[in-house]
Amino acid sequence: MSTEKSRLMKAWEWHEQRLPIGSFLDHSLGSKYPAPKNLNYWWNFGSLALFMLVTMIITGVFLAMNYTAHVTLAFNSVERIMRDVNNGWLIRYMHSNGASFFFIVVYIHIFRGLYYGSYKPPREVLWWMGVVIYLLMMATAFMGYVLPWGQMSFWGATVITNLFSAIPGVGDAIVTLLWGGFSVDNPTLNRFFALHYLLPFVIVGVVFIHIWALHVPGSNNPLGIDAAPADKIPFFPYYVAKDVFGLGVFLMVYFAVVFWAPNMMGDPLNYVPANPMVTPPHIVPEWYYLPFYAILRAIPDKLLGVVAMFGSILILFVLPWLDRHPVRSASFRPIFRIFFWIFLANGLMLGWCGAQLAEGLPLILSRIGTFWYFFHFIVLLPLLSWIETPKPLPASISQPVLSPAE
Repeated sequence: MSTEKSRLMKAWEWHEQRLPIGSFLDHSLGSKYPAPKNLNYWWNFGSLALFMLVTMIITGVFLAMNYTAHVTLAFNSVERIMRDVNNGWLIRYMHSNGASFFFIVVYIHIFRGLYYGSYKPPREVLWWMGVVIYLLMMATAFMGYVLPWGQMSFWGATVITNLFSAIPGVGDAIVTLLWGGFSVDNPTLNRFFALHYLLPFVIVGVVFIHIWALHVPGSNNPLGIDAAPADKIPFFPYYVAKDVFGLGVFLMVYFAVVFWAPNMMGDPLNYVPANPMVTPPHIVPEWYYLPFYAILRAIPDKLLGVVAMFGSILILFVLPWLDRHPVRSASFRPIFRIFFWIFLANGLMLGWCGAQLAEGLPLILSRIGTFWYFFHFIVLLPLLSWIETPKPLPASISQPVLSPAE
């Protein structure tokens, strides 16, 4: 037995000398990666997002094996997956609901970063890579939503791609390029299918850069202060065990929706084949786009609406320079903490408004919410950076735990 073990060790060492995958993983996610010892469960959502990315890629590959990217066959091919392919219903429901759960964990991950100041120096590049991943996710999810070729898929594609026509000079050319012709048709579906299959692998590449950018300065923590070597513990086994527990809880919720409420977050009109001659009474995107859709419709001018919608995401790139307060964590910034929760409530309100008709109270609230969204970033954060007096920071991560006992 010992001889066999010795041979395996020699084989492992031989491999590591030529392709050190094990050493790389140990350095990045194992016992050689030190992490602050006070990370709470809000830090689980990064690993959950990675898990959902892998899940979406695996289920997507199996779906692509049975999907036909043609306007006369796409809808029926999806129905065939649901009815005739072995376990096709499970794979499709895991994929379609996985998109929503992917966005749920990413939104929590983003708001955790906003609350604890994870975008501040020296983690600006880490934050940028996260925003790039988010943009790629939005593009991938939009193109995937078109593939079933139901009523909402078709008209959602028509409305969203038409937004680019608002760009002066080149707008119409961009729309024609996206469509592959002069309307949303078979070339559009082929383009979207190809890009929907490709972009997740691009996301994987950016995720590696995101993790790389994380490992240079190290993880932030709930106190927002730099962790001394004595205040760090190995990622494995401590945080791996914590992530596995969080994954178990997450899977219970995820599969509860997959098995018992698989259509809860979908639109019933997408079970009706696409018909270019019948316009739905109310065209709405998936729930994770609704706040930005509300911003788009809040502004009566088409071009300004498009600029505001894209600007509401792109403004995240300059967030590290808008909020220049030296204290990272909202735990020590009482005024900032109040406005953070107002900002979160405002985002939820915009999401509700995006699902309603653009008239009456929802339209008024959309305009108020749009104003507050940009006011928060452009006015409030710079102002608070200048005037807010924070609470005293602890000298180290260990101090809040040890002080009462001293």
